[in-house]
Amino acid sequence: MTLPALIDASTLQRHINDPKLLIIDLCGSESYAEGHIPGAVHVPPTQLSSGQKPAPGQLPAQETLQHLFESIGLAPDRHVVVYDDAGGSWAGRMIWTLDIIGHKKSSLLDGGLAAWQNAGLPVSTETPAVTPSRLQLTLDSSLIADKQEILDNLDNPDYCIWDARSPEEYRGEKVQAARGGHIPGAVNLEWTELMDEQKRLLPVEQLQALLDAKGLGKNRTIATHCQTHRRSGLTWFVARKLLNYPAIKAYPGSWSEWGNSEDVPIENN
Repeated sequence: MTLPALIDASTLQRHINDPKLLIIDLCGSESYAEGHIPGAVHVPPTQLSSGQKPAPGQLPAQETLQHLFESIGLAPDRHVVVYDDAGGSWAGRMIWTLDIIGHKKSSLLDGGLAAWQNAGLPVSTETPAVTPSRLQLTLDSSLIADKQEILDNLDNPDYCIWDARSPEEYRGEKVQAARGGHIPGAVNLEWTELMDEQKRLLPVEQLQALLDAKGLGKNRTIATHCQTHRRSGLTWFVARKLLNYPAIKAYPGSWSEWGNSEDVPIENN
């Protein structure tokens, strides 16, 4: 089975009974219980992060990730479709995580659970039976930017920071850490600008135009972040999976780490 990185509800419906398909629901637990895409296994979004302050968005330990993916039956020959009810942010973060562990067969459901429901497709309240798998994980650190890497490249014209937070957070008017503002030189393109009113991603041509207008070209190494690398899960997905950026990373420490560090510079304009 071969599916594109971004699929719509009707495409998922056509393949829903394929035994090689693994559908992952990243909605809240209550939402999952009330009705989810048939056959979807639920992964609480908090399991994608370490949860440890001051940078709760960092990856969990490798053994924690291995246990998670084994428990939901991930296997190399299975194609994963991910969805959420949070505008694609958690789904994008999950696909970033899958790429880090070397699993490239993945798709994001455009518009998430709402798109499935709006298409009039059925939901289920049954929890599917899962056969756990055995995995041997190695992590690809090339998809991860850390604080030191950001610091080392602040004056590098070939390295750019994509801040996916709101303009108010970027300017330091809305403060969610010890300090407000942004990483020096960072470009602000809020993650919601990539979607329409139904929280479906814009056409590829429009997405590329948005990034080009901000100077976020394919010729640069880009590190994207938000507060805890949830919203920037979607911006990473767009650049990597839809626009084929060769050097797009995510900074999971994000502003929760940078804004709580006293030894790093910030800007407020």
